[in-house]
Amino acid sequence: MREIIFDTETTGLETKLDRVIEIGAIELVNNFPTGRSFHHYLNPGDRKVHPDALAVHGLTDEFLKDKPRFGDIAAELLEFFDGAKWIAHNAMFDIGFMNAEFERISLPPVPADSIVDTLSLARRKHPMGPNSLDALCRRYGIDNTHRTKHGALLDSELLAEVYIEMTGGRQAAFGLVEVETSTTTVEIDEISIGGISGRPRALPNRLTPAERQAHEAMVAKLGDKALWSRYYAKSPDVQIRAS
Repeated sequence: MREIIFDTETTGLETKLDRVIEIGAIELVNNFPTGRSFHHYLNPGDRKVHPDALAVHGLTDEFLKDKPRFGDIAAELLEFFDGAKWIAHNAMFDIGFMNAEFERISLPPVPADSIVDTLSLARRKHPMGPNSLDALCRRYGIDNTHRTKHGALLDSELLAEVYIEMTGGRQAAFGLVEVETSTTTVEIDEISIGGISGRPRALPNRLTPAERQAHEAMVAKLGDKALWSRYYAKSPDVQIRAS
């Protein structure tokens, strides 16, 4: 499964007027970074960086004036993202600006079903919050002390670490992201801005017949009052074997 963790910095907060001035992205395959990344600073044209935005990311008009325009890097951007999920923290913000940039150069918007919002995922997993990127770094023990200002590539790298932890951690390499059998492939649930997609079918039973028999024998030793005995009593296909 290929996913792209990305972040943007902009000249301000007005989607239709302000411009994207930095894009950073990290590639994940099966929940692990591949080492591939995408990063560009962009010239916003006539739109000046708002003072409030400048205080957040520190990107000045002078610094950006010799950088490429969005249209100059759009093909490279789309090639990097091709076929992958677009994953961002508070994705509606970043996707809104990306789609506005695509519209300016007559390209279609990002498909809604390919977007995953890690803020929605965090709110579901940690409903009491806080769920800002900095707060999630603290929660998962991720070092973000070098983050003195927002930067699209740095924030993408931090978010990639947070996302990996929220979706199973490093154990994903052992198959927790995708479970394959001879008959079916089941993927983890995704939180997208379009809603929550349910698991299409139950996970396959991982117990072997020998393990199941051993457990039934153990339950038989516990007696009729054991909770497992009540469960088996409701399952006529299960026979308790005393040993």
